[in-house]
Amino acid sequence: MTEATGIVGEFLSLKAGTDADVLAMQCGDFYEFFGDDAELVGDELDLKVTSKSSQGQSYPMAGVPLDDLTPYLKALVERGYRVAVADQYETDSGHAREVVRVVTPGTLLETTDADAQYLTAVVGDAADSSDGRSARGSSTDAAYGLAFADVTTGRFLVAEADDVDGALTELYRFDPVEVLPGPDARTDDRLLETVRERFDATLSLHETEAFAPKRAAHAVRDQFGAETVDRLPVGERAVAAAGAVLSYVEETGAGVLASMTRVQAHHGDDHVTLDATTQRNLELTETMQGERDGTLFATIDHTETSAGRRLLKEWLCRPRRSLEVLERRQESVAALASAALARDELCDALGAAYDLARLASKASHGSADARDLIAVRETLAVLPAVAEVIASTPDLADSPLSEIVDRPDRAAARELRETLETAIAAEPPSTVTQGELFQRGYDDELDDLIDRHEAVREWLDSLADREKRQYGLSHVTVDRNRTDGYYIQVGKSAADGVPDHYEEIKTLKNSKRFTTDELEAKEREILRLEEQRGDLEYDLFEELREDVAAGAELLQDVGRALATVDALASLATHAAANRWVKPELHRGDRLEIDQGRHPVVEQTTEFVPNDVGLDGERSFLVVTGPNMSGKSTYMRQVACIVLLAQIGSFVPAREANLGLVDGIFTRVGALDELAQGRSTFMVEMSELSNILHAATEESLVILDEVGRGTATYDGISIAWAATEYLHNEIAAKTLFATHYHELTGLAETLPRVANVHVAADERDGDVTFLRTVREGPTDRSYGVHVAELAGVPDPVVDRAEVVLERLREEKAIEAKGSSSNEPVQTVFDLSSGQFRGSVDADGGKRADGSAADDTPIDPETEAVLADLESVDVTRTPPVELVAKVQEWQDRLEGDTGSH
Repeated sequence: MTEATGIVGEFLSLKAGTDADVLAMQCGDFYEFFGDDAELVGDELDLKVTSKSSQGQSYPMAGVPLDDLTPYLKALVERGYRVAVADQYETDSGHAREVVRVVTPGTLLETTDADAQYLTAVVGDAADSSDGRSARGSSTDAAYGLAFADVTTGRFLVAEADDVDGALTELYRFDPVEVLPGPDARTDDRLLETVRERFDATLSLHETEAFAPKRAAHAVRDQFGAETVDRLPVGERAVAAAGAVLSYVEETGAGVLASMTRVQAHHGDDHVTLDATTQRNLELTETMQGERDGTLFATIDHTETSAGRRLLKEWLCRPRRSLEVLERRQESVAALASAALARDELCDALGAAYDLARLASKASHGSADARDLIAVRETLAVLPAVAEVIASTPDLADSPLSEIVDRPDRAAARELRETLETAIAAEPPSTVTQGELFQRGYDDELDDLIDRHEAVREWLDSLADREKRQYGLSHVTVDRNRTDGYYIQVGKSAADGVPDHYEEIKTLKNSKRFTTDELEAKEREILRLEEQRGDLEYDLFEELREDVAAGAELLQDVGRALATVDALASLATHAAANRWVKPELHRGDRLEIDQGRHPVVEQTTEFVPNDVGLDGERSFLVVTGPNMSGKSTYMRQVACIVLLAQIGSFVPAREANLGLVDGIFTRVGALDELAQGRSTFMVEMSELSNILHAATEESLVILDEVGRGTATYDGISIAWAATEYLHNEIAAKTLFATHYHELTGLAETLPRVANVHVAADERDGDVTFLRTVREGPTDRSYGVHVAELAGVPDPVVDRAEVVLERLREEKAIEAKGSSSNEPVQTVFDLSSGQFRGSVDADGGKRADGSAADDTPIDPETEAVLADLESVDVTRTPPVELVAKVQEWQDRLEGDTGSH
């Protein structure tokens, strides 16, 4: 096959030199796609596909206008494609093109999404955890090192985790859009499978050498400075992850390294542990159905800016453990909540702010245009406006808000703002190559060019009138087009009277066009001046954009200050509108909520508030009550209130006194993972195991129906053992909802266990769920009533009531056969939980004629019972106990199968 030449050949050559999935190549005013790439973008983006011939062969071709690439680029990247972009430049021999960047989910700058766009690297695996000191001696080198970079804002964080669960928790917390697994992590099946299944993230391979410790450390020191890096309290793996991210960003050509001005260590012990399961169960940023509406974040988000929205979401996913930090946030929220008029003024001012961190990143990349610099200028003007409102309102001035707006270098921000105010024109063009970008007075040379250009323009604008007066002509106009350049157009009726020095260049239906030597000279002059002005303005703009990029750290500081005020104002707005109160925070073990409410549910429901009280002497609540009565909501509201308090927010309650927790762990609901070969029960036990390993006496644990995924007695055994372990070994503050009423008896023997129940009122057979939590255990589950509420057919409900009553009386149940008019009774032995056989309606014998109570126990069952009696459930770790229960169940099932 003959190789393609020309544009197609150049395209195919550039494509072969990149590992991108798609290449967009600039050809004049368009970005073109050829061959398979054209077919792909045609299908994905609904673009029209034509053809281009080269060497006698036809190649599919598709294209988008130069200025319209961004939405198509974004759409391709969001579909998981890596897109290479080749730009055109001029050479002595004509046009040439080269790949200037490869756009991936983690290096996409052209985003309108307010959320952070984290690119993440993960290094290490649990099999190689080190107990030694790191190379810098500042931290134990954890099993996993992670780095998180948002190229759209310049944010850069490093973190560590002791095991894969910790690494996944951090990934869930930051929700990356692209993950770079290091050499060891590439063989970590659980990590990779979870990233693929749970996160909407692209897994990308980067060169192994980029993760090498020495090379990575060198890259990090070059970027952030040796002194800064040496003080980072993280180990070698985290530094290796950071170096790999920097290498990847540089290799893809994003051009934003200059915006990454600082690296920060994210420590789990600075923040409340929220594992992935808990974040999902509490529906912090996404509901169980994958929606944003109905989440805790959507409920409290009243921010005015995209940066404020990002920060508030970060706070929610990374609650703090520092009492000092939280008290300062509380002070600010309290001041803003009480100063409604000033808060409204602040929100109005913040409404004019753009995303400074992302603008700084665009300036660093060289993609910021004049309108972006106007956005920088306008946002820098918001800072003094916000500061003025705070300073002029006593409650705000006396709060930490004053310090927040004073943290950026206000003088430097004012200087940059003033420079931009004197530089950029009021309404600049959309591109930086059209000229007319700058105001007069910004540059003397430019002003001279503008004066000369305007003089020529004035000569041209007045030429028609002069010609009319001088030569007595009528119907004379002067204009310009691409074909004819500047021309004098005269109506046909007057064309015969033009002077001799007029040179005709075109005859039209009703007029003729002429030129003169003087007009052609003026044309050459104005074109030369326009070119000189355009070149000078572009050079001046590049210098100005570089000055803005050099101030990236300043812009990030100002943006962070405005975002912080915005996030605090959002919390205050919600607190004031919903009667939320400031919780009393301390480092003790008391957790007391008076008339607490669920922050999301109360928005759509007439909510019944409830209390909770936990302390050193009462730390474990067994929560019982009917199905659908509100047990899960009650427990979730406790977790949400604690979480809100530890982001510095007010809380939905009449009063709250809360000891800080180090982690919130939940086991709520059952998400099947059958596609991964994990049953509902296995998922339940895995989540329980994680809690029992990770929780401490300073944690809050929420358990809902543990053990329900297996046989009843197995479930009770597991729930019983887990309760004892949490009470005796961990001593965490715990709320445990259960239908196993046997567990309520533990309050008699375990000193810190107490019973509460969600009340119901039954009158004349009708049940009303009161949604009120009261002391003591419940005596009913009302499951049949719930079935009726759910629309189960009346015959089934009526039959269930009969069966339930006979079970309560420990009587035989009539099993109504489908082919017999006579009922057949099945004797159900409540003590063993097994069916012992069937008898006729008035008999007492089994179908095989043997007595109903003389069935011998087989040897395998006797062996299991003996094994069970030998186990001390109070001292056996829950995970080991679960394994034994599974073994016993397998043995009994195997024995049953053999008979």
